[in-house]
Amino acid sequence: MKYINYLLLLTFICASLSVHAQEEVKTIQPTIMVVPFTKKNQNFRSVYEYNETVRIAMTKVKEAFDERGVNTIDLVAKLKQNNNNEALTEEQNSALKDEVLKNSGADIFVVVEANRNRLNSGNNVNIILTAYDVFSGESLANKTASSPTMYTDNFDKLTEKAVEKEIDNLLNTIQSKFDLIVKEGRTVTLTIGISEDADYDLDMETPDGDFLSDYIEMMMEDIAVNGNFHVQGVTSNKIIFDLVKIPLKTDKGRNYRVSRFAATVVKKLKALDLEAERTIVGNNVIITLK
Repeated sequence: MKYINYLLLLTFICASLSVHAQEEVKTIQPTIMVVPFTKKNQNFRSVYEYNETVRIAMTKVKEAFDERGVNTIDLVAKLKQNNNNEALTEEQNSALKDEVLKNSGADIFVVVEANRNRLNSGNNVNIILTAYDVFSGESLANKTASSPTMYTDNFDKLTEKAVEKEIDNLLNTIQSKFDLIVKEGRTVTLTIGISEDADYDLDMETPDGDFLSDYIEMMMEDIAVNGNFHVQGVTSNKIIFDLVKIPLKTDKGRNYRVSRFAATVVKKLKALDLEAERTIVGNNVIITLK
């Protein structure tokens, strides 16, 4: 009887762990937006509307993600929902495209490039799929694939065949990289400098007897995920962190924004009665002490 009870208890524990693992995977799954590859003077709308092969490839990639239970955001629907007429115009520039991506709500965007090839031996489609972290722009995955070469003008089917070849590998790589981001945090850079008008520098002593530069480093140990940061260099009037890991989400499950990180740094500096001004460009934070 004791042996049976032990087996029942073990079964219950294993089942609970399995459910917990499934819930954890579900929680950290990224949200993905599929976008077309654009050259310097191109915009999302023109490529999407006027390049049929790319449009088909984007649709097939998004459908493949949806079929696998991935959270996706539709590019065109998102733009229309936001009534972002400027983002839909021919004059859309790179800065605006970045803005569209960062305001999309997506964690990752997948850039789709597709080309038709008409050959003597038949027709085929080549695709290039590249996944990036919306937050940092870091490349997370890159896959290329070609459809079978066939005597057919059904490029829809050829595109679908090309997508099917690599979509699982792409998604597995994305998930693996995203799991690492969840565990280790996202990367920002931070520069803290002293203005020319200030009557102190980073060698100033704090009330605890530490140099200001040392205080800032200890401050990063508290703020960075797992204390993970790297100092690129320190002078008497500037300290540069080329890597600081910040959380993916807040305690309430919302996206942890760079502005929140910057506000935390400023608040800790103000605890020393230092006036601080922040500037944020992408995932780069610049703080000037006055």
